[in-house]
Amino acid sequence: MAALLRLLEDRGFTGAPRYLGQEGGADLLSFIPGTVPSRFQAWSDGQVRAAAVLLRAMHDATRGSGLAGRFEAVCHHDPGPNNVVFQDGVPAAFIDFAEAAPGDPLEDVAYLAWTWSISSTGTMPPARQAGQVRLIADAYGLASPQRQVLVDCVLERQARNVRFWAGFQARPATAPATAAQTAERIAWSRREHAHLFAHRRIFDEALARP
Repeated sequence: MAALLRLLEDRGFTGAPRYLGQEGGADLLSFIPGTVPSRFQAWSDGQVRAAAVLLRAMHDATRGSGLAGRFEAVCHHDPGPNNVVFQDGVPAAFIDFAEAAPGDPLEDVAYLAWTWSISSTGTMPPARQAGQVRLIADAYGLASPQRQVLVDCVLERQARNVRFWAGFQARPATAPATAAQTAERIAWSRREHAHLFAHRRIFDEALARP
């Protein structure tokens, strides 16, 4: 993580904390002023677009680096709104790079599309959600082949979330949440997966529009 934050700083990416070294065995990071949402919610088109642009800039700053290695870029792997600092209502920086690792940028785009624009709660109709996912694809600059599989990538990410939390049910002593919280996160991920699967035609068509 320290190497990644130093790389982002060296390459001019300002949407992340700076690594300041260690003191007393603890890592020190610069403070980014702003607010971090406490929960997922519906976001405006402008906020969603800004998040996608920020993600693309972060990926671009890592392409071709030693940290990316044989992969296309270094991914954040958790670019939900709960890991973004907002300034004046606009996504301005990512935080919590604990899960960052080399990977396929489409993984991050899929997770961003899910956590920013796709929801089973009914806060936005599926067509509106699909429109925002299309906006994310446009703002990030996804090529046509990537757009064709984006919904599949989101579904896979949702299923992976179920597997991730189910693993802690088998090892409760290692879980970063209570048993009840773990069960609810599994149930939520399954609801989200069922919602997207039921409406995937709407999302596929939105992404396919010229």
